[in-house]
Amino acid sequence: MCQCLLHAVQDPREEVIQAWYMDDSDEDQRLPHHKEPKEFVSLEKLDELGVLSWKLDADNYETDEELKKIREARGYSYMDFCEVCPEKLPNYDEKIKHFFEEHLHTDEEIRYCVAGSGYFDVRDLDDKWIRIWVKKGAMIVLPAGSYHRFTLDSDNYIKAMRLFVGDPVWTPHNRPNDDLPARKEYVAQFLNKETSKQAVDAAA
Repeated sequence: MCQCLLHAVQDPREEVIQAWYMDDSDEDQRLPHHKEPKEFVSLEKLDELGVLSWKLDADNYETDEELKKIREARGYSYMDFCEVCPEKLPNYDEKIKHFFEEHLHTDEEIRYCVAGSGYFDVRDLDDKWIRIWVKKGAMIVLPAGSYHRFTLDSDNYIKAMRLFVGDPVWTPHNRPNDDLPARKEYVAQFLNKETSKQAVDAAA
């Protein structure tokens, strides 16, 4: 297949979102933490874990019709912005440590990166960490009940639009919190379904 055709069929989200399995190093959390050799994760794999994503026009988010359609379709009525960097975020050191503690929310976590970049880490079916690198133009939805964490990368800056259905509730529930209804629903909808699928595939 010619290179021009390969480029033509590439998912545009890959320009602003990349994902890979993490190593077990305790080095600076802002480093990429690739395994050796590198082990990338497809966007389809993220979809199977309930992680949704889009590539949007971050330079024109105020008038972007695609963003408007997504908000209307998914009921994202609330919107604000959060800048995470040492100069802009009060109690930066405490907050960035807080963000990196593994937790879940009882509602979706929706973030649209309009400037900068950062890492969202999520768990796969085997409880292994997948690092998702979002850059300007990436919008990501982490499903309710999914364990995750966030950190800046080595550029130390992200400006993200935060969206929410109704009045925002930012309460994190640190792991373990497997008895929460949102966690049970996530496990039933995504983890158990994929485990059953894998078992069927293995038996075929």
